[in-house]
Amino acid sequence: MTALEPFLVTRKWPAQHPERLQLYSLPTPNGVKVSIMLEEIGLPYEAHKVSFDTRDQFTPEFLSVSPNNKIPAILDPNGPDGQPLALFESGAILVYLAEKSGQLLPGDAAQRYQALQWLMFQMGGIGPMFGQLGFFHKFAGKAIEDKRPLERYAAESSRLLGVLDRQLQGREWVLGADYSIADIAIFPWVRNLVGFYEAGGLVGFDAFGNVRRALDAFLARPAVERGLKVPS
Repeated sequence: MTALEPFLVTRKWPAQHPERLQLYSLPTPNGVKVSIMLEEIGLPYEAHKVSFDTRDQFTPEFLSVSPNNKIPAILDPNGPDGQPLALFESGAILVYLAEKSGQLLPGDAAQRYQALQWLMFQMGGIGPMFGQLGFFHKFAGKAIEDKRPLERYAAESSRLLGVLDRQLQGREWVLGADYSIADIAIFPWVRNLVGFYEAGGLVGFDAFGNVRRALDAFLARPAVERGLKVPS
């Protein structure tokens, strides 16, 4: 009996490599945060696709590791004190993997909190605002005649890009010279905003040269290229 067998999620997504960390995800901005992180730190893992088309996210098996029915989630057979650990929420997973590996989260206390504040900036601001903008610009929200919601989210998304652009002035990455979980959290959402959501024009993306520069550098990283395709 492996350490993962008691977990309900493994009945729907059996582990071929139960000694590895198990990732339950989809290539969305939140999903690829974790696959990119895993590729960056070099931790062996096994990826499982949670298909929205078949409503996998609402199955009892997935809810057993992600009660909020959102991807991504992980199941680590080698968690704290050597015990298995199931974890959901992409930000929490990034912090966990950074601490587990000793990578991409500064050891200096002040810098660590700087990284965490920008992680929270993404989770509380960029993610929700960009996501709502995408809904009203590209998806079902387009049918709503009242344009005030779209205008509200476009304006707030543009404001947040301005905050990020100022932070990147004179800095290679969000924290400075060192790449961190803050970058891994933020730039998949920026990529999605101007790519999949096709909302660059709405937010005046061309005005944010520092963001564009850092996004290009992020996308050029080999681990990012790999992580964006997981799970295939």
